[in-house]
Amino acid sequence: MTEPAHGTEKSSSGDAGLHRRLVYGDERALAEVYAEYGGLVRRVALRVTRSTGAAEDVAQEVFAHLWSRPYAYDPRRGSLRTWLSMLAHRRAVDWVRGEARHRKDIRADDDALHAIPEPGPGPDETVVDRERSLLLHSALAELPESQREVVHLAYFAGRTYRQAAVELGIPEGTAKTRLRTALRSLAETLADPPDPALERGA
Repeated sequence: MTEPAHGTEKSSSGDAGLHRRLVYGDERALAEVYAEYGGLVRRVALRVTRSTGAAEDVAQEVFAHLWSRPYAYDPRRGSLRTWLSMLAHRRAVDWVRGEARHRKDIRADDDALHAIPEPGPGPDETVVDRERSLLLHSALAELPESQREVVHLAYFAGRTYRQAAVELGIPEGTAKTRLRTALRSLAETLADPPDPALERGA
């Protein structure tokens, strides 16, 4: 009969001991885990995210999760090393997916912005341009005031959404959401303008 590897027994026993200490809120146990596995967690995250900054953020999330929810790890089901690696991989994948969604949102915002006609009609403006300009102003008037303020600052006054947030005294995330919602609403209106004939009852 093959005898169990002493290294494995020692590792399992050590993990169980660390786990008990973490459950009891022993900060030194967390420091020991970080010293032992911090480099591993960062390497796993870096392979997935390809970003040193993101890898550091993932590592912080992983160890914060272990500290706040020590029961999430069960020493009887595997080693702490494996559990931390898997958690780091999952968090890194979430980060990559979040970045992909962020880039998609930025492209959508850019497309919506490009669909809006340039303000300030020139002397050679065509009838279609005038109609679209009137439609734009009409669509702007239909927006909620909170969205209209951000659009005015970001589009007509040339502010970034961060600058608009400061001027309006609101969080950056709120300004970004209002601008994105407004731009998409305007883009939809301009892409499918009402039929003048239908409006006249023809």
